[in-house]
Amino acid sequence: MNKTKYVKDYSIEELMIIAAARELKDGENVLVGIGLPIMAAMLAKRTHAPNIKIIFESGIIDSNPTYVPLSIGDPDSVTGCKSIFDFFEVFALLLQPGHIDVGILGGAQVDKYGNLNSTVIGDYEKPKVRLPGSGGACAIASLAKRTIIIMPHEKRRFPEKVDFITSPGYLNGMNSREESGIVRGGPIAVITNLCVLRFDEKTKEMYLDTYHPGVSIKDIKANTGWDLKISPNVKETEPPTEEEIEVLREIRETRI
Repeated sequence: MNKTKYVKDYSIEELMIIAAARELKDGENVLVGIGLPIMAAMLAKRTHAPNIKIIFESGIIDSNPTYVPLSIGDPDSVTGCKSIFDFFEVFALLLQPGHIDVGILGGAQVDKYGNLNSTVIGDYEKPKVRLPGSGGACAIASLAKRTIIIMPHEKRRFPEKVDFITSPGYLNGMNSREESGIVRGGPIAVITNLCVLRFDEKTKEMYLDTYHPGVSIKDIKANTGWDLKISPNVKETEPPTEEEIEVLREIRETRI
C-alpha cells in the first residue's frame, strides 16, 4: 500500500495554489484569471483533474497553455483550445445559463459573508482609494455554480463589512443571496496565506477550517476584522505532496 509522501520545503504561495487546485473536480468548467488562479487550474489539470476545461473570460475555451500566461490575451492561452469566443459569448452563453462550475476570484476586501470589494476603499463618493472595479468578477460571483476566493490575509482586507460590494457573496447571510434574486452559486472557500476558510451552511458566515503549518489560530484571528468562528474540527492544512510540488514547479519554471 502506497503512503502519500508530503514535502516540507515549500512556499506559502505554493501552498495557496495547491489548496485552490484541490477544490477543483475532474470534468468541471473553470473560469480563471491570471496569476494564482490559472496556476491552480493548470496544476489540477495535470494531476487529479485531467478533464477540467480552463476558460478565460476573453473567450478561450478549454485552454491548455504550455506556460503560465501573462494575460488573458497571451497567445499561448489558445494552445490546444477547443474554440475561441469573445467576452460577450463567454458571459451570455456560458455564465448566464449556468455552464460555469467554478470561478476563482480575488479582491481588495472580503467580509464575513464572502462579499468582495474591488471598487473603493472608504466612502464611494469620496474614497480614500479608487480601485479598478469589477471587470467580470460580479458576473462570475453571481452566476458561477460556486466560487473560490484567493487573497492575502490582513485585518484591513478582512473587515466585518466591505466598504463596497463589487461581487456578491452571501450578502447579509442566511437566505439573503437567494432573496435578492441570485439563483445559484456563492463562495465555498477563501484561501489565504494563513489558512483556508469556509462558510456555514445555514448562516453563510465564514469560519476557520484549516490553518497553514506554522500559523496559529491567534494569528489568524488577529488578522481578521471580526470575531472569526472556528470549526470544531479545525485542523492543520494538508501540506503539499511530492507530486503536487513537482508538477507546480515545472509549471512555474516553464518559460516562453
